[in-house]
Amino acid sequence: MCAIVGIYGNENAARLASLALFSMQHRGQEATGISSSCEGKIFTKKDRGLVSEVFTDEALNYLKGNMAIGHNRYSTAGGDSILDAQPVFAKYKLGEISIVHNGNLINKKEVRNDLIDKGAIFQTGMDTENLIHLIAKNTKDRLRDRIKEALDRTIGAYCFIIQSRNKQFVIRDRYGIRPLSLGKIKSGGYIVASETCAFELVDAEFIRDVKPGEMLIFSEGHEEPESIQLFEPDFRPCAFEYVYFARPDSFVDGKTVYETRENMGKTLAKNDSTSSTKYDMVVPVPDSGVPAALGYAAQSGIPFKYGIIRNHYVGRTFIEPTQEMRSMKVKMKLSPMRSLIEGKSLLVIDDSIVRGTTSKRIVRMLKDAGAKEVHFRVASPEIKFPCYYGIDTPNKEELISNNMSKDEVCKYIEADSLEYLSIEDLKNSIGNDRNYALESFNGDYFVKK
Repeated sequence: MCAIVGIYGNENAARLASLALFSMQHRGQEATGISSSCEGKIFTKKDRGLVSEVFTDEALNYLKGNMAIGHNRYSTAGGDSILDAQPVFAKYKLGEISIVHNGNLINKKEVRNDLIDKGAIFQTGMDTENLIHLIAKNTKDRLRDRIKEALDRTIGAYCFIIQSRNKQFVIRDRYGIRPLSLGKIKSGGYIVASETCAFELVDAEFIRDVKPGEMLIFSEGHEEPESIQLFEPDFRPCAFEYVYFARPDSFVDGKTVYETRENMGKTLAKNDSTSSTKYDMVVPVPDSGVPAALGYAAQSGIPFKYGIIRNHYVGRTFIEPTQEMRSMKVKMKLSPMRSLIEGKSLLVIDDSIVRGTTSKRIVRMLKDAGAKEVHFRVASPEIKFPCYYGIDTPNKEELISNNMSKDEVCKYIEADSLEYLSIEDLKNSIGNDRNYALESFNGDYFVKK
């Protein structure tokens, strides 16, 4: 789920990269980093913390040059050491290189063990470092050829931006699982970013999405990036980007995230098996449940009310690395509007249920605040399987819908009723014009080792 960005051909590259990362802070809160290139040398600054904390004026003044790459970390591989923050930097035969990565390489252990057997020394626990070693050990004269052969040994979901001393290489895997978009900066140069919401802040115009299996090469003397189709595409964008990850104002592979979430809510209302029940209001779990709740309210005619208030100084709970931190942040983050909900029957809408502990706390919080009934609606299907393509969902044993029926989950979270969106309705809500990565819902692990 990490955020990555590349800026090429702008004298304020590092500052623009920091603005883009700020707009994509929702994709990772553990650490952030930027590498810039100037006069054949790469400068790197990275640290644990938020973008606004790490990238002070002093840090940005250090990051010189007209090209930069950046990363916000949400860990699915590696630990919490600063060494496991990105970009990953190294020196090798062809010079200096820096890499940022969003995704997860499912054959990382096999590749790493093989590299270690051949003498490689690893500094981090990240799968991203595999690519550095594969590139460095290759004997081809051109970096693009080394990258291609390294990717031939790389299996999984990935978006890479690789920066040398004077070029940038942008790669999206053949499935297009994680999003990546290309834009033109009005003050000069190009931007590539995980989400289009980053374009607005740096005053850039959307050009297109990076194609599945494509490599873009930015280099001096070329007004436009060179495009090479490395792999035959088999497009499978991640459905969970539309459910939760992406910001509502982003376009992901041609579809507006806000509208798809609103469609999910409308479909929930159309299919609600308890529609005869009298609800006093539709209440979203902020912020990711808001568009779906608005869609439900519009379809059903039931008033939309902010019965839960969010503290925006607390980050996203799902992407916290431990259950203890997630539980603490739920209490800090959400507060009931007692005067609004007391004695009322609530229709509460959230984007998903993963472990069930957060949903249970929300229901209990609302009932403790005087709600007469709490009916829970989920704008996605039941999550029954872990994801190995860049989402830190837990193992099967921790996924509540893998271990309990819908009625058992309803009883566990102490709701008066519970309904989910079906897989088919999710696809229709997004736009059933392509295959989606739905492994969290149906266990279809289409990327094979």
